[in-house]
Amino acid sequence: MKYLSLIAMTAALAACATHPVPPGTQSVGTSQQPPAAVAQCIAQKWSDRSQQQVVSQTELANNRAVDVYVPGQQPPNGAAAIVRPAWSNTAQTWVGFRAGAGDAGGEAAGDISGCL
Repeated sequence: MKYLSLIAMTAALAACATHPVPPGTQSVGTSQQPPAAVAQCIAQKWSDRSQQQVVSQTELANNRAVDVYVPGQQPPNGAAAIVRPAWSNTAQTWVGFRAGAGDAGGEAAGDISGCL
């Protein structure tokens, strides 16, 4: 019985060791900046370029994980930058992009890269 709990704990730790990429999300990169700063930068770039309101949705307390929606896209399934804490010692933030229907993902991904 002692070994069973050790195996279960090892499996749980192994599952947490890799960064869980949300389904349909492509990794864009990592940043040394905190998630809130990266999300704010992305929202500002998209707002300035489109002259439209950008919706962001906090996924984890204190803006540690944020979904920033492309202008014209809406939660929960619209195209968005997925900003999460990084799971490595070399970065603070991981950013991915989830494409939505009718989205110009190339421009959006370029703006995201400019904030990393």
